[in-house]
Amino acid sequence: MPGAIKGRTRAAPEAGGRMADGEAWIFAYGSLMWDPGFPFLERRPALLRGYHRALCVYSHVWRGTPARPGLVLGLDRGGACRGIAFRVAAGAAPAVLDYLERRERVTGVYRRRELPIRAGAATVRAVCYVVDRAHPQYAGRLAPAEAARLIRQGMGRGGSNVAYLESAIAHLDALGLREGPLHALARLVRGGTGKA
Repeated sequence: MPGAIKGRTRAAPEAGGRMADGEAWIFAYGSLMWDPGFPFLERRPALLRGYHRALCVYSHVWRGTPARPGLVLGLDRGGACRGIAFRVAAGAAPAVLDYLERRERVTGVYRRRELPIRAGAATVRAVCYVVDRAHPQYAGRLAPAEAARLIRQGMGRGGSNVAYLESAIAHLDALGLREGPLHALARLVRGGTGKA
């Protein structure tokens, strides 16, 4: 993928996460950070205010089934979330946005929103996928023991829910985004106390 393009003045953002010059910004908070699956011009550390990363979505496809759901990350209301912002070229933006709709909205539990984020030194509007609290797959804040039970049982098209949690923690740590509650939950899943 191309590296960062430097020395360009950014155009003002328009609706839909698209810049006036047709480029788009995508905010990633989970697996999109380390496995975006689309071409981009640059990536920057980013901050989204008003939402936080949480294991708040029952997985019925990739890490569980409707009968034995797993638990995966979502952007839920409140707080703030550090992630990665990807800048996508104008010519690629329509295909990238179509790809993200297919990837993120398999069951409709995530809603596409265009929200302001801090991307490096700039504030831009970016496409974000936030959890729909009215959707049946919204788990909300579960007791740690229940979250651990779901993660232990979860198995779907993407593999085990335990592997998903361990992979998410490893990648977040590698990006310098240590999430204490996820580490505590992983210890509980492995049979520890779950205390930070």
